[in-house]
Amino acid sequence: MRLIALLVLCLALSLVALLAVSPGVDAACADSYKIDPVHSIVLVRAKHIGVSYSYVRFNDIAGKISVDEADPGRDGIEVTIKAESVDSFNAKRDDHLRGPDFLNVKQFPVITFKSTAVKKTGDSEFELTGDLMLHGVTKSITTKLVRVGAGKDPWGGYRTGAEARFTVKRSDFGMTFMLEGVGDELDVIVSIEGIKE
Repeated sequence: MRLIALLVLCLALSLVALLAVSPGVDAACADSYKIDPVHSIVLVRAKHIGVSYSYVRFNDIAGKISVDEADPGRDGIEVTIKAESVDSFNAKRDDHLRGPDFLNVKQFPVITFKSTAVKKTGDSEFELTGDLMLHGVTKSITTKLVRVGAGKDPWGGYRTGAEARFTVKRSDFGMTFMLEGVGDELDVIVSIEGIKE
């Protein structure tokens, strides 16, 4: 479960980025959205001793999304997740996940994702590529991003949302503690909602 939390963090960042839609958050002619942390989540799933799955989430997510309706290739996303916000629904386990065996939040306080390329593959589907930085290691990842929708909210604003699902190996980011117990592969879901600025 601890391992899941750590990987969730990594994947969460990458997934959050996937939710964006492309590189260059400050692209000209694009609409800029601020990630709504209350309606955004990063979930991570990991195997526990080979018999079940454990889940963790990250509660502190921030960033920006850039959307160019006319040219999705100019879209972009930047996401920052505070590693210490990992939440496995158990305080003792959370402390272990934050420690040196897993996320090591004192040395690596944030997980980040910055998109580098976006390719539209369907009406609301995109291929998102970007740099995921987790546990001090940066890797390029590519994932499928689905734009869930966009429209006015009840408070006079305008919002957009997307979701990405992908798998990462925590060992690729230097996290090798208890690979046999927690598992190496982490399944990540990043669901993001942005408020137009």
